[in-house]
Amino acid sequence: MQNTSWYIIRLIMTTQSITLTRPDDWHLHLRDGEILNSVAPFTAKQFQRAIVMPNLKPAVTTVKQAVEYVDRVLAAVEGTDFEPLMTLYLTDNTSADEIRAAHKSCFIKAVKLYPAGATTNSDEGVTNIRKCDAALEEMQRAGLPLLVHGEVTDPGIDVFDREKVFIDRVLMPLTNRFPGLKIVFEHITTSDAADFVLDMGARVGATVTVHHLMYNRNAMFEGGMRPHHYCLPVLKRERHREALLHAVGSGNPKFFLGTDSAPHAKNLKESSCGCAGIFTAHAAIELYATVFEAIGALDKLEAFASFYGPDFYGLPRNTGTITLEKKEQRIPESYPMAGEQLVPLMAGQTIPWTLKA
Repeated sequence: MQNTSWYIIRLIMTTQSITLTRPDDWHLHLRDGEILNSVAPFTAKQFQRAIVMPNLKPAVTTVKQAVEYVDRVLAAVEGTDFEPLMTLYLTDNTSADEIRAAHKSCFIKAVKLYPAGATTNSDEGVTNIRKCDAALEEMQRAGLPLLVHGEVTDPGIDVFDREKVFIDRVLMPLTNRFPGLKIVFEHITTSDAADFVLDMGARVGATVTVHHLMYNRNAMFEGGMRPHHYCLPVLKRERHREALLHAVGSGNPKFFLGTDSAPHAKNLKESSCGCAGIFTAHAAIELYATVFEAIGALDKLEAFASFYGPDFYGLPRNTGTITLEKKEQRIPESYPMAGEQLVPLMAGQTIPWTLKA
């Protein structure tokens, strides 16, 4: 890496090991079929639970589909104690009855808002948030959180401004209309989003990815186009990355771990119309530890990774632990995935932490 991108692996570090309450991932893409079987074990080895995204093809829009999907996830991690926490995909036609059924279930913990066309498999997403008022009213009544992909899709808006405009056009009016609705602002990328979350009450939280903590937008163009650093929302300016580092390093409970780990085959990422998404599940907790130590906040990692998420969702904290050792590991150039190759974040590079077996 060069320039402002990533110096953490060059720092001299002194802590030799750290034991954490077993963490959870509050934003995860597992896909389906053979891809699911290939990637789910990476998450299960380090996280106790994960909020599993519903943007499959077809999307998981009903409780029945969620039941079927959770069974496939559990089969992919058989032999572990990993617990998938499922979500429904919000559409213009999601009914209050479907929300009531989701709330009555023991495994659906949230509903995901994708603006139509905003990201991978979002074609079935919401075209106008006002069409969802009945579902949102029922979610507010039930205490079922809304997970928000916070970008407008207006082609007239600069891609680097879409999160900020979403706050002004959609999110602020939404919080005013539904003052009791719990909201997670997913994978925030800007100082504007961090400030918005801080200004809201306890009902609004945010997940922060490790790649948005590690890189600014220069990383997409160093030495040419870097498709494996392309994600949505896209990486932003350095000042925004610094704002995210400050947010997570402050120990504020409104910010918690959500990898947004998103597997795509190498050939699709490197095609003429490359997929958006970065795969980090291979070493997620080690990467977060690297970030937190570099900013002098390693003592804040456990709460960020293990406490603030379950507290926001009203779930018990985990009781098991994991241990990270100061032992270098070299990230493979790729992993096999459903007959293709999956390129992970920091492929071919060395990081200073290793999850102890």
